[in-house]
Amino acid sequence: MASEPERPNGARSFAEEIDELRTLVSQMGGLAEAQIASAIDALVRRDGDLGLKVAEDDAELDRLEGEAEAMAVSIIARHAPMADGLRELVAALKISAIIERIGDYAKNIGKRASSMAAAAPVQPVAIIPEMGRLAASMLKDALDAYVERDARLSIDVMMRDTSVDDLYNSLFRSLLTYMMENPHHITPSAHLLFIAKNLERIGDHATNIAEMVHFQVTGQHLVERPKADRTPLYTERNPDQP
Repeated sequence: MASEPERPNGARSFAEEIDELRTLVSQMGGLAEAQIASAIDALVRRDGDLGLKVAEDDAELDRLEGEAEAMAVSIIARHAPMADGLRELVAALKISAIIERIGDYAKNIGKRASSMAAAAPVQPVAIIPEMGRLAASMLKDALDAYVERDARLSIDVMMRDTSVDDLYNSLFRSLLTYMMENPHHITPSAHLLFIAKNLERIGDHATNIAEMVHFQVTGQHLVERPKADRTPLYTERNPDQP
C-alpha cells in the first residue's frame, strides 16, 4: 500500500485544514445562536443594556467571517482542490457569509429591543420567544448537519422553515389588530414587526445553509420548496429598512 507523501515539517494535510475551517464556521454559528438568544432575552426582560451589548458583540462575528474567508482562500491557493474538496470550501465560504448576515439580524433585534425597553409592553410579544427558539434551533441543526455532513438533518431543517413563517404571519395579523384598536400601540408594534421579520429571515438563512449542506454532501440541488405568504417589510440588503 502506497504511503501518504511526506509533507514539510509542520505542514498540515488538506483534511486537517478543512477540519479547522469547519470548526471555525461552527464557532461562528454558536456565536450567532447566542446573539439571537440574548436579543430575545433583552426584549422579553426589557433590558436595554443587554440589547445594546448584542449589537456591540456583532463585531466579533464580522471578524470571524473575515478569518474564515482568508483561511478558505489560503487552502484553495495551496491545495488546488477539485470536485468534493472544492465544493466543501465553497460551502464554507457561503455559510460563513450567511452566518455573518444572521448576526446582523440579531444586532437589529438587540437595537430594537433596547429602544422598546422604556415603552409600554406590547401584548403580542409573547409569540416572539417561540419564533426565536425555533429560528435558533434551525440554525444549530443546519450547522450540525454541516459539521456531520448529514443530508437528512439538512432536509429536516428546511421543512421546519414553514413553522417560522406561520408564526410570523400570525403575529403580523395580531399586531395589525392591536394597532387599529389603539393608535398609541403603533410605534412599539412597528418595532415588534421588524423584530419578527428579522427572525423570519434568520429562519430563511438557516434554510439556505441547509440547502448548501445538502448540495455539498450529495452533489444534488433540491427543487425550491414553496414558501408561505411573505409580506415584505424591508429589502434583503438592509434588514432594518422600513
